[in-house]
Amino acid sequence: MNSVPNSERRHIVFVGRRNVGKSSLVNAFIGQDLCIVSEVAGTTTDPVKKAMELLPFGPIILIDTAGIDDVGELGEKRINKTIKAIASADFAVVVVEAAVQLSPKEWELFNYLNKISIPYVIAVNKIEFGVNQLLLSEIKYLNATHFEISCAENVGIDALKRRVVRMLPNEIGPPLIGDLVSQGDVVVLVVPIDLGAPKGRLILPQVQTIREALDEDTIVIVCKDKELRSVLYNLKSSPDLVITDSQAIMRVAADVPDNVKLTTFSILMARYKGDLQTFVKGLHTVEKLQDGDKILIAEACSHHAQEDDIGRVKIPRWLRLHTKKDLQFDVSSGLEFPNNLIDYKLIVHCGGCMLTRRAMQMRIKEAQILDIPIVNYGVLISYMHGAIPRVLIPFEEAAGQWTIAD
Repeated sequence: MNSVPNSERRHIVFVGRRNVGKSSLVNAFIGQDLCIVSEVAGTTTDPVKKAMELLPFGPIILIDTAGIDDVGELGEKRINKTIKAIASADFAVVVVEAAVQLSPKEWELFNYLNKISIPYVIAVNKIEFGVNQLLLSEIKYLNATHFEISCAENVGIDALKRRVVRMLPNEIGPPLIGDLVSQGDVVVLVVPIDLGAPKGRLILPQVQTIREALDEDTIVIVCKDKELRSVLYNLKSSPDLVITDSQAIMRVAADVPDNVKLTTFSILMARYKGDLQTFVKGLHTVEKLQDGDKILIAEACSHHAQEDDIGRVKIPRWLRLHTKKDLQFDVSSGLEFPNNLIDYKLIVHCGGCMLTRRAMQMRIKEAQILDIPIVNYGVLISYMHGAIPRVLIPFEEAAGQWTIAD
């Protein structure tokens, strides 16, 4: 992997009213004219993203957004896009106009940022036209860090960037396998190559797992499921951990001795990006499904569907066979849940490898608010193929959740 995936970068969103200079500030941040700048209100429509290195922090994504005070039916749709960009971001730069006090929309924005616990800094822009002292009093009331800047005269931009670097959240979620292995351990990765695998490449979770295993100074062996038995036979001792693609779990489980820890790439991702315990809890809804119940298959990215696509074909088929119920399935692709989420009895989510951890956490939280159980592909597949609780054994808390719920 030659570059950092966008899902592993910190996302910084620039938000504020129309014409306060959000796009100008994004351009100043990156040192190039990425975003269109105009005196016409509402120039920015859909969020505009730019990957870059913010030194000395590292790889980030900058997101320019539409104004939070947009108007009309189309404006409401733009605002919704902005709100969703905020919800999935790790940090916000709120741009306000120096000469005027905060508007009701801006007060709503600050309340929303505090509600969803996103750290932010305020950029007081256009100081060349004077600074309203009442505005500064309002910012003081918010107890927020602010910088007085001028995009037009390039004043204060560098100081703002340095503070953003210091304030950016640097914490990461659980490791993929770093806490499951030790130096010198033997880890066998079973990587079936099917029609959905990109030619000449491995999928992202497999690449990330290999890299983290190497970072932990383990011995990594990669094979296809057909060669696994030969690999195990030729090892002088049993491996410390076997990780497989979910769709091969039954073939692999049959070959791996019971005393060897076994799990799947998708379960690793469930913990890394999401909430493995919540997904395990969601499994118990499967046995309660009834004829006519609607299931949402949620994919974080768009892709060309294969003839036997995992989300559109295999999982619906397996669920109908497992439950013996006439279930209804809808597929949602992209970064947003459908507006009728409340209609579904269960959400079956992909591994989320293209989402940031925060974005995946927000999706889980959205489901929990509506009291809709959620699982991910790998957890559900392992369950329907009889591999639960074995694949949970490496994860004590998730295995405990299964025992409690069971």
